[in-house]
Amino acid sequence: MKSGLIRKSIGAYAVQCEACLKWRLIDTEEEYEEIRSRFIEEPFVCSKKADVSCEDPTDIEYDDTRTWAADKPNIPKTPKGFQRELVLRKDYSKMDAYYTTPSGKKVRALTEVATYLRSDPDCKDLSLSEFNFAVPKIMPDTIPAHIDRKVSTNGSNKKMKTSNKGDEQERSWNFQLSLPI
Repeated sequence: MKSGLIRKSIGAYAVQCEACLKWRLIDTEEEYEEIRSRFIEEPFVCSKKADVSCEDPTDIEYDDTRTWAADKPNIPKTPKGFQRELVLRKDYSKMDAYYTTPSGKKVRALTEVATYLRSDPDCKDLSLSEFNFAVPKIMPDTIPAHIDRKVSTNGSNKKMKTSNKGDEQERSWNFQLSLPI
């Protein structure tokens, strides 16, 4: 593993209801990917979860007790046999996306996926459009306090630096789908 990356498990998947704007926890990565893959065509509403309505309290509050990342809508589901992995950079500046192939090879770009698909006869029915390296945006207001943020002169967050204290602090990751404006 590169020293600039942090591998932590995703603590929860959450989706915001289009109608009431409450956050609903999604049980599995597969279910989350299914919702995300059709999010623009079929926005999420509370009633899509069994025994849940907009009248029920929110499942999880958006706050800084965990790091949140806003995912992009309509990213295709991970093809069968592949694993999509998101890795947070140590400085919390962004995440990187990787796919692990059925044979265990890690691919980091569409060109590597294309090479792999051409070389594996079992993948002849897959297309490049089934792979997407777009990464969620880390929500700055949920970055841990022990991360020192450097702000550029124009006010944008160009660089963030990790301080030495608190590096072992456990945090969970929540992924969210935000409603398109």
